[in-house]
Amino acid sequence: MATRIIFGTDGWRGAIAEDFTFENVRLCAQGVADYLIATGKADAGMVVGYDTRFASEHFAAAAAEVLAGNGIRAYLCDRPSPTPVISYSVLAKKTAGAINITASHNPATWNGFKVRSEYAGAATPETLRDIEARIRDIQAAGSVKQLPMDDALAQGLIQVFDPAPEYLSKVATLVDTGPLRQAGLTVVADSMWGAGLGWFSRLLNGEKTRVIEIHYQRNPVFPEMHNPEPIATNLSRLFETVRTCGAQVGIATDGDADRVGLVDENGQFINQLQVYALLALYLLEVRGWRGPIVKTISTTSMLNRLGEMFGIPVYETMVGFKYVAPKMLEVDAIIGGEESGGYAFRGHIPERDGIVAGLFLLDFMVKTNKSPAQLLDYLFSKVGPHYYDRVDITMAPEQREEVVARLSRGRPRSLDGVRVVQIDTREGFRYVLADGSWLLVRLSGTEPLVRIYTEAGSLEKVQRLLNAGRQLTGV
Repeated sequence: MATRIIFGTDGWRGAIAEDFTFENVRLCAQGVADYLIATGKADAGMVVGYDTRFASEHFAAAAAEVLAGNGIRAYLCDRPSPTPVISYSVLAKKTAGAINITASHNPATWNGFKVRSEYAGAATPETLRDIEARIRDIQAAGSVKQLPMDDALAQGLIQVFDPAPEYLSKVATLVDTGPLRQAGLTVVADSMWGAGLGWFSRLLNGEKTRVIEIHYQRNPVFPEMHNPEPIATNLSRLFETVRTCGAQVGIATDGDADRVGLVDENGQFINQLQVYALLALYLLEVRGWRGPIVKTISTTSMLNRLGEMFGIPVYETMVGFKYVAPKMLEVDAIIGGEESGGYAFRGHIPERDGIVAGLFLLDFMVKTNKSPAQLLDYLFSKVGPHYYDRVDITMAPEQREEVVARLSRGRPRSLDGVRVVQIDTREGFRYVLADGSWLLVRLSGTEPLVRIYTEAGSLEKVQRLLNAGRQLTGV
């Protein structure tokens, strides 16, 4: 039985050897090739990159061979690379986009197939639907073309390259790393066994600042963590290392280094929504940038407060950078981001970049002479205290319709004793309360999960709202 290939929130993902097979990767690559040929973009070629997961380099090679078999030049990365590095290569090489073999933050048994467009951001929903339709046609009656690696290399249809130098040149235009190297900071960098390994050392070591790396080798099993996602439950060793080394800050990047996690000087996690607001404040106040902010529906209301303070618009999209990236380009946003810890910046690429985000946070510390905890207090002095948490509940695939039906029937008038003033069903079920807090229940687009998110003015209220969300789902 053919696998049903659907590009969810960010790409198609599947269990390795069950759904994510060489046959299906080749099907996806052929769908991309057919799309490029049909839209007249094939001559520009495609970048093909990959992360540190099991056999990612071999899946990437298979995708490149399919492009080559269709006469499309593939620029194949010579090593596991962060997603933003791969995406920037699209602009550097002026290709029609990129294929990236990565499952980002998913557990070790997963891998994935991401598509990036010529603007170096996530392909639009319309493009992905087109590719999905072509894949179904190939499954029904088509064929996959491929050219063996040796032949493709000999003909110049596959060109192996190092994507790092051009990316590093771009980073140098976004932030001056000289003062960061001279600041005398001790930074603990946790690459979570992923593609971000070695990058902060490369950018910051060599002068007064010292980078201590943990989980900085390739290990597709991702030991010591449930999955390579930079959230509190996966960062216990980072917390401990920051404390024992007396570091000023800890920075984590996820499996493909497009997300960032921040740990303060006390070994305490600063959550993703707080980090987004800190980055926006840095750009607005320290860098003096002006322009719109783009956020997803699951992201902090602190951005709205900052928008009011600085007189800039804030646009809200559905979850996923396939919605954020086009909106950023449309409105020339200074920053775009989502709850997952992924943020993109004007003048760079409309793509999440955990490396640049980490450098910006360090620059915020150095420019203001404040620690991460002090920066958070400074933010709260402007927008008020905001706390957040999320729980992921695994469900059987057959429960999906039942959960959606239950949420559709339930129309609570109040949550935690506070009146519900709005129920937004554009992306799951979002309940906005009269006191400004909110609760969102949505089903993952890439995994069999119910995700429950909330933001409120106290940690206690956050936990009460999460419990209310569990009751609403019935899972």
